[in-house]
Amino acid sequence: MISEDNLMKELISLDWDFSDSKTESLHSIHPYPAKFIPEIPRCLIQNLPIPSNTIILDPFCGSGVTLVESQRAGIESIGIDLNPIATLLSTVKTQELSPQFLEIALKVFSKCATYKKGVIIPPIPNLDHWFKKSVQEGITILLTEINKIKDERIANALRFCVSSIIVRVSNQESDTRYAAVENHLERNDVFSLFKLSAEKLWNAKMHNQLEVPSRIINKDSLQLTKADIGKKVGLVITSPPYPNAYEYWLYHKYRMWWLGFDPLEVKESEIGARAHYFKKNHQTADDFIIQMEKLLRSLASLCAKGAFVCFVIGQSKIHGEIIENEKIIANAALKGGLTHIATIKRMIRSGRKSFNLSHARIKEEFIVILQKQ
Repeated sequence: MISEDNLMKELISLDWDFSDSKTESLHSIHPYPAKFIPEIPRCLIQNLPIPSNTIILDPFCGSGVTLVESQRAGIESIGIDLNPIATLLSTVKTQELSPQFLEIALKVFSKCATYKKGVIIPPIPNLDHWFKKSVQEGITILLTEINKIKDERIANALRFCVSSIIVRVSNQESDTRYAAVENHLERNDVFSLFKLSAEKLWNAKMHNQLEVPSRIINKDSLQLTKADIGKKVGLVITSPPYPNAYEYWLYHKYRMWWLGFDPLEVKESEIGARAHYFKKNHQTADDFIIQMEKLLRSLASLCAKGAFVCFVIGQSKIHGEIIENEKIIANAALKGGLTHIATIKRMIRSGRKSFNLSHARIKEEFIVILQKQ
C-alpha cells in the first residue's frame, strides 16, 4: 500500500492544469458559468483512497460536476446547494431520463407551436426590460404545458430545458454579462430553442444513463446536519462560492423567477455574493473565515476517519485587497478538526473560466486537500 507521503507527492506531481481538456456533452447542456472542469473531481476520485461504505459529498454541487463524476466511478454521492437552479440541474443530470422524455418533449413543442389561447404573463419584476413581449408569451406557454405533466421527473427535465434557454431568449447579453441588448427572437424561436435543448439533453443522457445513486438537497450548506446525509462521507470535493468572485443568484435570477423560485432569498444567504461586500456595513474577509470554519466543522463531523476533503478555490480582491482564500481554508480546517495535507496551484487556461471579472483573480486557482485523521 502506498504511503500517505508518497500519495501526496504523486498528487502534487500530476498536471492539474488540464490544458487539453475538452467540454463534454453532459457537462455542457445547460449554461452554468464558473463551474469547475470535470477532470478535477475525476482525478481526485481516481487517486484518493475512499473508506469503504461511504459516499462522496459536494456541499456546493452547482451544476453537478462532482456528482456525475462520482456516478461514473460507481460511487454513491450527495449534492447540496442553496440555489434551486443548481439542484434542478444536478437532479436531472444524475437521474435516469425516462424513455418517454423525447416523445413528450416533442408533444409539448407541437402544442406550443399551435397554441391559440390567451396568455397571462406571471408578475415578474422588470420583465419588460429583459424580455420582449413575444418571448414572454413563448416562455409562459411552454411552462403552462409542462406544468400539466403529472410525471414530475419528466416535468423537471423539461423545466431544465426551459431554464437552459432563458438567457439565450432574453435581452441579457450573455450568461456572464448582465447588460441588456436588442433581441430579434420571437415566440416561435422560444419553442424551437426548447426543442433543440430537449434533443441535446436526450442525446447526452442516452450516453450517460448511470444507475449509481445520487441524492440532491436544496439547502444552505452552512445548516447541514448528520440527518441530512444519513451516511458517513468518505470524500468531499467542492468548489465553494467565495468573496466577490461570481454572483450565482444574479445570473440565474430570471431562471429562478420563471420557474417559480425567489432569487432574493438565495441572494440573502449566498456566500461570497458581491452585494454583501459593497454595501453599507459590508461583509469582510472575516465573515468568509467564520463561514468556512462553521462549514469545515460540519464536514469533519460528517466524514469517516481517513476521509479527504478537497476544496477548489481562487483568490479574491475586495476593496483593492487580495484575499488568499486557499490559506483561509487551510487555517479554518485546523479549527474544524481537519488536517491540512497539501495545497496545489493550477493555472487556468485563457478562456477556460466561464466568466471574466476585473475584481476577481481567475488566472490561477488552488486545490486545497484536507483530511480527517
